[in-house]
Amino acid sequence: MDSILVKFTLAALTALALSASPASALEQNCRFIQAKPDREACYKRQEEELAAKRKPAAPTEESTTLETMRQMRQDDDAVYRSINNICRGC
Repeated sequence: MDSILVKFTLAALTALALSASPASALEQNCRFIQAKPDREACYKRQEEELAAKRKPAAPTEESTTLETMRQMRQDDDAVYRSINNICRGC
């Protein structure tokens, strides 16, 4: 019974450690910097890191190809509709 309790406690502590966000840990580190210019530089670095993480990923070749194919299909459908509206042998 004790081993189950120990394993549960260890699992809970592991989950808690993994759930702590690194951004909040960095922010707390900046708070404790005494010199104002250094502290502001730390906050600026954090903002740049967060902006880089939030930046959307560059489109891959596959997604670009898929989008190109989709656009070509729409163009083809528009051409086919216009051809069907032409009088044939009036």
